[in-house]
Amino acid sequence: MGISDEEKIGSVKSAVDLAIVGDNISDIAAFTVEKYEFKNDTTLSSEVRQAGEAEIKDELWKRVEQLIKRRMQILAEMFTLAEKTLEGVINKGK
Repeated sequence: MGISDEEKIGSVKSAVDLAIVGDNISDIAAFTVEKYEFKNDTTLSSEVRQAGEAEIKDELWKRVEQLIKRRMQILAEMFTLAEKTLEGVINKGK
């Protein structure tokens, strides 16, 4: 028996480096807090700043998780389309 569709889909290389995404998320969280402080001419307490950055990161990682799931769905659709296309080519030759 060959490799399953799920195994093949899982083996497709990701074009996204999650370490870089994590760095970007941290930068976005810090920037958002700094922007808030600048726009409102205020300085947040260390506790509020840390809590804000932590919650922003959590929400952004949730979005990344949604994108990863969607990527898996798209890959599955691509494999299905590839199979149908091959079947069409084979059936033309019959």
